[in-house]
Amino acid sequence: MKSTTLRSLRGSTPTPDFRSSRRRRPRLGQMLVEDGALTPGDRRQILEQQARVDARFGDILLARNLIDRDRLYAAIAAQFNAEVADLSADPPDPDLVERLGAEQCLRLGLQPWKRRGGKVVVASSRPEEFGRHRALLTDALGPVALAVTGEVELHRAISALDSRALIHRAETRVAPQESCRSMGFSLDRSHPVFLAAFMILATLVLAFPVPALRIFTAWAMLTLLANSALKLAALIRQVRSGPDHPSDPATRPILARLPRVSLLVPLFKEREVAARLVQRLDRLDYPRELLDILLVVEADDTVTRDTLAALDLPHHMRSIVVPAGELKTKPRALNYALDFCRGALVGVYDAEDAPAPDQILRVVRRFHERGPDLACVQAVLDFYNSRSNWLARCFAVEYAAWFRVTLPGMTKLGLVAPLGGTSLFFRRAVLEELGGWDAHNVTEDADLGVRLARHGYRTEFISSVTSEEANCRAWPWIKQRSRWLKGYMMTWAVHMRRPLLLLRQLGAWRFPGVQLLFLGTISQFLLAPFLWLFWLLPFGYAHPFAPAMGLAGTVALFIAFLASEAISLAVGLYAVRGPDHRH
Repeated sequence: MKSTTLRSLRGSTPTPDFRSSRRRRPRLGQMLVEDGALTPGDRRQILEQQARVDARFGDILLARNLIDRDRLYAAIAAQFNAEVADLSADPPDPDLVERLGAEQCLRLGLQPWKRRGGKVVVASSRPEEFGRHRALLTDALGPVALAVTGEVELHRAISALDSRALIHRAETRVAPQESCRSMGFSLDRSHPVFLAAFMILATLVLAFPVPALRIFTAWAMLTLLANSALKLAALIRQVRSGPDHPSDPATRPILARLPRVSLLVPLFKEREVAARLVQRLDRLDYPRELLDILLVVEADDTVTRDTLAALDLPHHMRSIVVPAGELKTKPRALNYALDFCRGALVGVYDAEDAPAPDQILRVVRRFHERGPDLACVQAVLDFYNSRSNWLARCFAVEYAAWFRVTLPGMTKLGLVAPLGGTSLFFRRAVLEELGGWDAHNVTEDADLGVRLARHGYRTEFISSVTSEEANCRAWPWIKQRSRWLKGYMMTWAVHMRRPLLLLRQLGAWRFPGVQLLFLGTISQFLLAPFLWLFWLLPFGYAHPFAPAMGLAGTVALFIAFLASEAISLAVGLYAVRGPDHRH
């Protein structure tokens, strides 16, 4: 497969050719040197860095704290013979913005500001592209004139306006036929179809107890064995392929210019974590001019907003306030913030995450080395507090087995793998094509993994580790697993509403894999009592359903149960074989 080009990392919009206009305009670096704002040596270093990264001259200056923002924008305005738009002191005219639309303003990096002298002054954070959009602006606004502003300032001004269109878009980005919202699901109550199905099954059990017990036990064991076979296949595939290490620099495709990466970090009531989060993200070993970190906060979360306001955030970090709407979910917040991203790649972290310093660079290289159908890269999740208690140790084993063996093995087997909720990275163009996250799904990550596969895109896992905090208490664990189970039900129901279409999109190999992953997992949880009761046999107690199954059936099922447990133990042992999990 051919390796992807740098253009595919930057997005789908082609870069216009401004060579003729550049010959007429003075060079920004030369202007700053002549003005005494920049030394010739610094200018030379910035130009050398600009040849290696996909960043503008001014962005590198700001990232390295070599110039004041006001002085930089004044120089850019002089370069384009324009004025500087102070959008905070002189806010834009909402009626003018409405004519263009907030979504289009964000996409084009410009915003109608005010009328003056028979023209509409348009503030642009990308003045070099203003000429390309002049015809569109003239059709919508009439005669226009250019003003210069920063991208962060422009985003802040747009978010301060009436953003009902952006809120609606955040809640409905995913196509109706692939979203939970068109099936009547609610995030705070069970779907009536599921309740009706449960009532029907309960009635059948009461009316025909022995046949029902046989059927349920057989189904529980069938899904258990199928799940165990999948684990074993994933383990064998992982053992044969060996550990995932960074490729040899001598054999890597040349990455001429590093792309900009946006990182979305949803926060909610994080007073203590926020400061540590900023420190952890600041350890990322990636050029600061190419990092665009968005701390996403709900409008009514005054605790987190006040905490972030008290912090001195670096140039490459900023907060995005999500306005109130009908929903308050993580995927809705991610969808809203997606329009404010500036990177060609988009990543997601949680508030307590501590990613490996070289993780972003490894992700960028993986995208560069693979074909353009690689749309998502998932890092390994682990815990930094796995020694806290017995429950934390159990979670550490489970996460290691899931992220180091099962999921990577599934992708290498060509199956669909659900995504983790954090430390995953996307090509922004693909993410926008698919409509982002389903704001109505409580396991939006698993759903997105299926949608990526349905539309012909691939996911890969890398061994770079992100550490997070393990859940060490029983009740939060129960609530978390209940949410996951409900989300798996929602995801399976949404994608199975047209099973023949799903079969055509996934193919004969991946379609049953999706059934096993989601329907099998749901069955394992709901029918768990039928499986746990097998642990009575080693202690000399008879299985309650033994009369219904017969002696031979009971023995056969017990042997199958032990075999599945042995496979789970083998996967767990292999996953925690490294020095970080000796405890």
